[in-house]
Amino acid sequence: MNPLHLLVRLTHGLLSRIRNVWFRALGVQIRGYVVLRRVSIPRNWSGIAIEGPAGLDDGVVLLCFGESRRNKILIQSGCYINRFTMIDASQQIEIGRDCMIGPHCYITDHDHGHVLGRLVRDQPVLEKPVRIGNNVWMGAGAIVLKGVVIGDDAVIGAGAVVTKDVEPGTKVAGVPARRIGQRE
Repeated sequence: MNPLHLLVRLTHGLLSRIRNVWFRALGVQIRGYVVLRRVSIPRNWSGIAIEGPAGLDDGVVLLCFGESRRNKILIQSGCYINRFTMIDASQQIEIGRDCMIGPHCYITDHDHGHVLGRLVRDQPVLEKPVRIGNNVWMGAGAIVLKGVVIGDDAVIGAGAVVTKDVEPGTKVAGVPARRIGQRE
């Protein structure tokens, strides 16, 4: 291996280990080793649990808001979350084992009320937990909205907006996401 490549790999590995120690000290529950590139966890650290081995790439944001409690965001072992994905939890978002989440995805368990005649910022937050099963593949730019359950072995097409539950082994795509096939 080229000495420069070796130096870069060693530097990235060291920085990832430092981030592991830092986020654990802040209260993030990290079990096992998790590759943490330049990840942002701005607040409510104790609401996040990550089981290693797992990998979170550059620009991934894990955001919890509302009352502090454990496991608002739960990422199980074997998951890889690609660049610039945001997981935004008010109640609970659970990602199963061995999932692959593409770049620029957005997963949320809440939205705002939108009654006419009242400012959106003054309306209640509407929340329902999200569960993504084991061995799910989400393509680049996919969006998963509140209350959705994605079954094991499902495939979510790039750019899909998932507004309803996805059965195990089903492939969905589109806006809103619709069934396009079954994994075989």
